Amino acid sequence: MCGNFETANAREWLVTNGIGGYASGTIDGSLTRSHHGYLIAALQPPGCRTLLLAKLDETCTYLGAAYDLATNRWQSGALEPKGFRNLERFFLDGTTPVWHFAFAGALVEKRITLQPGANVALVRYAVLRATAPVVFDVRAIVDWRDHNATTPDGGALPAVDARDEAVRVQFAGSGDALFLRCDRCTPQRAREWYREFELVRERERGLPDRDAHVHAASFAFGLAAGEAAHVWAATPDIRFPDPSVPWAQRSAREEALLAKVRVRSPAHAQLVLAADQFVVARTAPDNPEGKSVIAGYHWFTDWGRDTAISLPGLALATGRPEIARAILETFARYVDGGMLPNVFPDLGETPQYNTADAALWYVEAVRAYVEAAGLDGAFETLYGACVAIVAGYKRGTRYGIHMDPTDALIAAGEPGVQLTWMDAKYGDTVVTPRTGKPVEINALWYNALCTLSDLGRRRGIVETDYAALARRVRASFARFVLPDRRGLADVLDGPGGNDATLRPNQIFAAALAHSPLEPAVARDVVDLCMRELVTSHGLRTLAPGDPRYAGRYAGTREERDGAYHEGTVWPWLMGAFACAYGAVYGDLATARSFLDPLMRSLGAAGLGTIGEVADGDAPFAWGGAIAQAWSVAELLRASDVLAGA
Repeated sequence: MCGNFETANAREWLVTNGIGGYASGTIDGSLTRSHHGYLIAALQPPGCRTLLLAKLDETCTYLGAAYDLATNRWQSGALEPKGFRNLERFFLDGTTPVWHFAFAGALVEKRITLQPGANVALVRYAVLRATAPVVFDVRAIVDWRDHNATTPDGGALPAVDARDEAVRVQFAGSGDALFLRCDRCTPQRAREWYREFELVRERERGLPDRDAHVHAASFAFGLAAGEAAHVWAATPDIRFPDPSVPWAQRSAREEALLAKVRVRSPAHAQLVLAADQFVVARTAPDNPEGKSVIAGYHWFTDWGRDTAISLPGLALATGRPEIARAILETFARYVDGGMLPNVFPDLGETPQYNTADAALWYVEAVRAYVEAAGLDGAFETLYGACVAIVAGYKRGTRYGIHMDPTDALIAAGEPGVQLTWMDAKYGDTVVTPRTGKPVEINALWYNALCTLSDLGRRRGIVETDYAALARRVRASFARFVLPDRRGLADVLDGPGGNDATLRPNQIFAAALAHSPLEPAVARDVVDLCMRELVTSHGLRTLAPGDPRYAGRYAGTREERDGAYHEGTVWPWLMGAFACAYGAVYGDLATARSFLDPLMRSLGAAGLGTIGEVADGDAPFAWGGAIAQAWSVAELLRASDVLAGA
């Protein structure tokens, strides 16, 4: 795989720093996305993510001959240099990407990491085997742009100057500067555009595919066998007395993470480490310990819905209730009109309250937290947030979200908006509006009422109002049941009446802690989803027999958004399905078997993690984000639930 350009070019790695920043790239080293780089810094954590260090291009001279480690693909079609030809091995050490390059009997190792809690990238070079010194020429390729953008034609060159044995790079209008350092040499200034990088993954997504970066500095040093050197990029400047310390800190952190859980397999251990990549700081002056969840890498920010759904898997299934508490307390501050923000924009704009389910998933997350951690100092705050959410839904809030007084079910929707997790929209077109009474929203509503009744009892109060309302909702929920054992309607009382489209949303009615379904109906739902929607990578969003079914997630943004919830497979749905199967059949071993293909997919999208979506048609090719929080979280949560412990 490593020496084959097409296969090495298709595999992507990810490292994160816990404040929204990340590093990411391909095994072969070429840039294929606007989001690839060794330092994408969160300048306003966890947002304002900005590409600073695009890559390091290296050439090694050994025994009089030159050998490239770097690989670049250009708009002309040229592939130069071809460092992948010298790549003998690639692997993850925890979450750290490691390359072994072999040439003329020498063996060179390269590692990349980020310093937790800081916008600092560190690269370590070591000579593992050689009979003479290996001389390195390392070229720092930099930029200062939004990670979603490109720099197609270059522009004004940045100011590049030497300062305190570092190179300081200042782009016009950037405010801050980038500093480049090495512990084995003083970097030499450079100032040259490298234009015409070809971003093949962006072209496949119908987006701009030409990029340019600046060669800002070069590092030259020699290493004998057993020696190592470190190069790092940072904003603001940082000088490490001993650059090996951050590596030891990351290793110790990952060991501590694994010590919190009963590791069941190497894949399970890797998922635990992957879970930590999504947890980020979202602090405020009055909330210095605030936490949130990045929904996915590379382009997602922290979303309310994704955070609430992911919390049990990312925090509780990994033995970190303190992280769950910090996230729940952070989001409790944002409850407004009974709603939670759907998304915190990357550049710090006002949070958007345009989701009908995020707040209800929050109540489920609180339920899971209390079940795991018991009553603690956060209970009253979290209980109060849940009470405010239910009150807001009963009273009515934004976008027509309200409880219908005639049947106590939740209705939602207005023209031109998408309020459920099936939220694809391009231009003015909402692909799956689902206006009316969506099935999973009402399953979550019932679950929330039962949860508040239970939490009230924990406070020593019998919450009869919530219990009585839950009974009304359960009785009304029977309207979703379709005749002839055809599962549940997807939406009731929509603009065109009831919608019986076969979608996976009904699985939550069978999977939530408090199900509104009779056992026989729950079993029918599981069987129907199993026959029509289940694949090895998750559940399809639409049954293949539907004329709207789209089996491939590819093409322009409009084409991809059109397929996003019209057949595309979502791995996160497998968690609910497997748990529902285990509940209705009482067969945990078979339920776990549905998770096995995903456990074997940790190298298929993002290396060591689980991607966002896959095609609905075989061979279920991966697409979307290379690492998705709820994909990882639900696989962890379901594995925990079905472990039988």
